[in-house]
Amino acid sequence: MLELKIESEYIKLDQFLKLADIASTGGHAKYLIQEGVVKVNGEVEMRRGKKLIPGDIVEVEGNQIKVV
Repeated sequence: MLELKIESEYIKLDQFLKLADIASTGGHAKYLIQEGVVKVNGEVEMRRGKKLIPGDIVEVEGNQIKVV
């Protein structure tokens, strides 16, 4: 499992997908989220503004990334 460090208290899901190089643009991040392929802590997440905090685990197409 990869880990990605954030510098703030939280990061929004769409911003995290771009930071992690999963999505190339905000539009691509929105598309992935709307298609239901993004999970946060094992649950499909449909809100691109979902606030992620350290300890959360984001999964896209089998790749897991932990927010630290």
